[in-house]
Amino acid sequence: MFGIKIVPQNNVGLVETFGKYSRTVNAGINFYIPLAQHIANVSMAMEPISLPGYSIITKDNAEIVATVTLNYHVTNAVKYQYENTDSVESMAQLVRGHLRDIMGNLDLNEALVSTKKINVDLAEAIGDLTDTYGIKVDRINIDELKPSLEIQKAMDKQLTADRNKTAAILRAEGESKSIELTTKAKNDALVNTAKAEATAKRTAADAEKYRIDVVQEALNNVSETYLANQSIDAYRQLANSDTNLVVVPNDGSSTYGQAGVLGNLINPKKPTFNKHNNGETSDAVNDISVSMDELTSQDDE
Repeated sequence: MFGIKIVPQNNVGLVETFGKYSRTVNAGINFYIPLAQHIANVSMAMEPISLPGYSIITKDNAEIVATVTLNYHVTNAVKYQYENTDSVESMAQLVRGHLRDIMGNLDLNEALVSTKKINVDLAEAIGDLTDTYGIKVDRINIDELKPSLEIQKAMDKQLTADRNKTAAILRAEGESKSIELTTKAKNDALVNTAKAEATAKRTAADAEKYRIDVVQEALNNVSETYLANQSIDAYRQLANSDTNLVVVPNDGSSTYGQAGVLGNLINPKKPTFNKHNNGETSDAVNDISVSMDELTSQDDE
């Protein structure tokens, strides 16, 4: 009499005869002898496993909690079932041990930023070591590396200090740049103002020089008749003023030349003297007449 045992897909059957392993059967229908034999199923499919967080000490004596997940599958059902009491736990201990070795060679900061490299190093370290357990690790990943509470507080303080320092540096650099730009703008304004003033002064000087040149040229080209007429106007203005003394140049030729001018100034027919008081007008005329007599006497001598 035979019994029937169906082994599922991705499984193998381990046939035990009177409690001792005798053979391995594949998935499908298998026959065995009841009471004398027993068929145990072993899954060959990939299995996930999560290793709960455990403490690791880094190179700088910082405590860190690591959480690891991995995938594995059974490669040898006999080793997996009979040569190890708990092949999965043995594999987990192997992973933890190698992870401690790797993390122990890293500082805290290096460990926190090097999870990808740690994954690669851990997979290489495990390699074929799990063959002893009839298991193959397909993938391993560090899900989390979390510092202890005390270290986390210290890191938070350090991070805050670094941020404040960075903010202070940026603020100081901004103020320095602002002062630099403001100073440059003021200097540019002063330079532009100085240039404008220099240009204005130069333009004014050129204009003054041009005016002087024009006047000088006009004076060089002026005739004696024009000068005589100007003298007449000057003496006429003096005669119309309150001044009682007229000074003429001590030049004989010019004195005689201007005598006729003075004669015109004291001509009573000129309407100009009508503007003054009668007594003052006669006094002015008398003074001018006296001056003319003195000039004539000097010329005769």
